[in-house]
Amino acid sequence: MAKTIVLSNQKGGVGKTTSAYVLALLLQERGARVLAVDLDPQGNLSFCLGSEKEGIATIYDVLKGELKARYAVQKSTLVDLLAANILLSGIELEFTGARREFLLSKQLETLKPYYDYIIIDSPPALGILTVNAFTAADYVLVPMLSDIFSLQGITQLDETIRQVRAHCNPRLEVLGVFLTQHSRKNAFSLEVEGTLEMVASDFQMPVLPSIRKSMALREAEALQQSVLEYAPTCFTVQDYDSLVDELFLGRLRPDDKK
Repeated sequence: MAKTIVLSNQKGGVGKTTSAYVLALLLQERGARVLAVDLDPQGNLSFCLGSEKEGIATIYDVLKGELKARYAVQKSTLVDLLAANILLSGIELEFTGARREFLLSKQLETLKPYYDYIIIDSPPALGILTVNAFTAADYVLVPMLSDIFSLQGITQLDETIRQVRAHCNPRLEVLGVFLTQHSRKNAFSLEVEGTLEMVASDFQMPVLPSIRKSMALREAEALQQSVLEYAPTCFTVQDYDSLVDELFLGRLRPDDKK
């Protein structure tokens, strides 16, 4: 039965999509059965993973109840994918019925027996799509940049997680927060890193190893290729590999039972 992990931060451009992309690839390389779910109307994860563009079923069709989830899964050359498109942007107004927070959870339950991990890329907002992701997930991973705005967002993120635990998903757990595009040579980045330790401690969020910046990773995403093949020795890939070692080879082994 799959473990479901959502990448979340209300701030855009912090590395949610990139982290979902690399983690999905690394887990699959290690023999896990992986499903990536793009819940961001921008569809960037879908693009990175080589999603088809025309005439395809998407997570929007699944959430509307027009299609069962298994019929919308794309068997891409990289990992299995539930793709997104811009139609998701109207979900706040379109989906107003009771228990709308459980739309994604209901659909993913039917797929869990076929995967070890489901990785969800959530939008940069704390609206109904993110609440759906939290309701469906077992764990939250929080990527952030070395800036003050990312630090400020942790407070609102923590409040949303608490609300979801109270009303929708009491099992939801924060795996940790980690810095992306991080430079230990930059004095301000190091200052933010120190502040993050204090802020995360207040919210009982573990601080995970930082991820360095790499142009090779951006190039692989733009080319819709696996970065593990495009730049296997890239230090950013090595950082993510260490993150996988710390999280997924310990407490999150696919044969563990929650």
